[in-house]
Amino acid sequence: MQFNAIDSDRVNLLIELALAEDLGEAGDTTSKAVIPENTRAAAVLRAKEDLVCAGLPVAEAVFKRVSPEVKWTALVKEGDFCTAGTMLVEISGCARDLLTAERTALNFLQRLCGIATTAGKYAAALKGSAAKILDTRKTTPGWRNLEKYAVARGGATNHRIGLYDRIMIKDNHRELAGLEGDKGIIRSVERARKTYPELEVEVEADTLAEVAEAIEAGADYILLDNMTDETMREAVRLNAGRCKLEASGGITIERLKAVGELGVDFISAGALTHSVKASDISMEIKKS
Repeated sequence: MQFNAIDSDRVNLLIELALAEDLGEAGDTTSKAVIPENTRAAAVLRAKEDLVCAGLPVAEAVFKRVSPEVKWTALVKEGDFCTAGTMLVEISGCARDLLTAERTALNFLQRLCGIATTAGKYAAALKGSAAKILDTRKTTPGWRNLEKYAVARGGATNHRIGLYDRIMIKDNHRELAGLEGDKGIIRSVERARKTYPELEVEVEADTLAEVAEAIEAGADYILLDNMTDETMREAVRLNAGRCKLEASGGITIERLKAVGELGVDFISAGALTHSVKASDISMEIKKS
């Protein structure tokens, strides 16, 4: 599944929580104290560095939650590459409302643009390869829909959403199920298909012997976990196109090109979401 849309219900809940922790019971005390109530203002959101844009609808929803009267005009589209200095949005309304919404809106927008920008860099590093770069479940709790959406806007591909939409059999599952060792993978796949026949099955393999057993079991996907390039090359040869292969573990952007040339179908990297740098975006405001 590719996250091409934002889940509005989840986003609205996140916005409520974010505004509640910022405003408390008293609200924006500084703006109330310093700025006359009827002051009007106009503002722009500006990229301070090159970025891929993602999250404008979320930032807009923050401003509109603070005041439905805020006027919002997006100047770029989701997924656009924007150079430093680009004006992303024009906003106008009550000055107090704009300042109240500013930080919460930017917190959402800067992180999502950071993820989209990182995803774009990883996707570009694989240009010319048949392999696709995947995200993982290493997401901020509660933000998975948003962060996977940003990955997709950046040009990378979404992996499974959660624990419910694909079977992923790891060594810990086999160990706790009493299926570790000889034929453990085959029996695990058999159990999975019997219990959830509608779901695809992926098997984590640490060795070539486990790859061979996953192939015999008829897994849909095999995750090649923390393997060297040489071992993965042999896994590709052994597989001979029967299962989809995913390289994972120790994946850096510098390593992507070499891994993509091994013949795997997918390369997953938690770095797309778990350790990105938020993009630098500012709000510039003046009286109108």
